[in-house]
Amino acid sequence: MTDGPLSHIKVIDLAQARAGPTCVRVLADMGADVIQVVRPGRNPSQTALTNFDTENLHRNKRSIAVDLHKDEGRDLLLRLVKTADVLVENYRPDVKHRLGIDFETLSAINERLIYGSISGFGQTGPYAGRPGVDQIVQGMSGLMTVTGPPGSGPWRVGIAVADLAAGMFLAHGILVAIIERERSGRGQWVTTSLLESMIAMLDFQAARWLIGKEVPGQAGNDHPTVFPTGVFDTSDGQINIAATSDRMFRDFTAAIGLPALADDGRFKDPRARGRNREPLRELCQAKLVERTSSEWIEELNSVGVPCGPILTIDKAFEDPQVSYLHMAQEIESRHFGKLSLVRSPIGLSRTPPEVREAAPRPGEHTAEVLREQGLDAAEIASLAAKGVIGA
Repeated sequence: MTDGPLSHIKVIDLAQARAGPTCVRVLADMGADVIQVVRPGRNPSQTALTNFDTENLHRNKRSIAVDLHKDEGRDLLLRLVKTADVLVENYRPDVKHRLGIDFETLSAINERLIYGSISGFGQTGPYAGRPGVDQIVQGMSGLMTVTGPPGSGPWRVGIAVADLAAGMFLAHGILVAIIERERSGRGQWVTTSLLESMIAMLDFQAARWLIGKEVPGQAGNDHPTVFPTGVFDTSDGQINIAATSDRMFRDFTAAIGLPALADDGRFKDPRARGRNREPLRELCQAKLVERTSSEWIEELNSVGVPCGPILTIDKAFEDPQVSYLHMAQEIESRHFGKLSLVRSPIGLSRTPPEVREAAPRPGEHTAEVLREQGLDAAEIASLAAKGVIGA
């Protein structure tokens, strides 16, 4: 057991693929007792590209294999629900109703249950029954039209950003519901979807349309509205520079040996610099290629202008600051030996999140968990013989 900040919280994990497990991982890293429920013979991360991805998604859990399509399997889940705090699922909206494990049914058994649901497009509405996956939602949300070089056609973001955002938003909502339950004594249904999460993540790009009626387009590696913020060539590579304010612009132009640009009417304020970004880019670029990336990174940061390297992922983990922050945490896997996993990025001074246990084998803790629920060896053996539970 753990003494983490959520060690008093029991979570039933019915989540699959990536969005739901991302939510549960937040709770598990914070110490919650997570009981993953998988169908016998099924891998809980059927869409995972590698076994290592399973380790990444399903750490810090116990796993039981129960067939919820069988009445006795459903009864086992209901038995777990009676003492659970949270249940997380990301079935298509109609599936939980067909299985008889929807919020209304389970909250009648345990009114303190917080029921978390992720769907592709929402629990109701014209697209509610559609299968929803990350790339489809990246396209539908508008994200792909503001990603990539101008005029190049739609570009996918290089991570499963819709899945990850939905998982983190659901975890946020569940934590709020846990706090609210302290006052009301009652659980509630917490929902989000990949589509809602991606629309929310558009943030200022959405505001450009909703408030300014401007349809944002692609800006490549430039910031959409603030310049010079983007990628620039140096004598030996490329760097990111973000001279976002008037003060930063003045210090930037002085540092690269072009102080007169700060008083040039074409570049007098952020709006003007955005309109005239191409001539400004040419002038700055001609100076930046005279020195190395490391020289500019040191020089610009020393005068308060954000500047940094553009690293491949292996080099990112070798970076001195990333190494200092211990973002890669080593753990012993039952299947792969020593593995490094990305730790939670959240810091708590007294009760920090932890990567405690490698991902379990599907169903590894079935007997253990059922014994905790009061079943004896004969009952467990009988359920196994009927195919209700797995190893």
